[in-house]
Amino acid sequence: MAKPEVDKDLIRQLAALMDETGLTEIEIEHDDDRLRVARTPAATTQTVAAALAPAAATPAPAAAAPVAEAEAASHPGAVTSPMVGTAFHSPEPGAAPFVNIGDRVQTGQTLLIIEAMKTFNEIPAPHDGTVKQVLFENGAPVEFGDALMIIE
Repeated sequence: MAKPEVDKDLIRQLAALMDETGLTEIEIEHDDDRLRVARTPAATTQTVAAALAPAAATPAPAAAAPVAEAEAASHPGAVTSPMVGTAFHSPEPGAAPFVNIGDRVQTGQTLLIIEAMKTFNEIPAPHDGTVKQVLFENGAPVEFGDALMIIE
């Protein structure tokens, strides 16, 4: 049984795509072949995230009748992460959070920021509503598709 030939150009293209998008892992399948490229986040990203997190980060208060984390992403009011990175409640340490539980928000209003590859990305409200639940801790890493908030 011969070893399959590794397509080094494909691996380079996937690595470049990971750099471009901020992903930490890509997996592709074609016929019976499967290729997975993964990396651990750079230490500098972790250092930046730690420096930006407030010294005494307070967890978000729980809302009445919270949605279980397992079903949060499928909730119709879920705001999910569009990228991999570190999520923050406020624009800088010690500043007031963008939103709190119970706040009314409008479409396009900034809810939080996600730092990815030393770039701070504002995450806007996808629709009008009231913030019912905050599902992430300040300074916590998030993955693509993670439920971050519930807005009803």
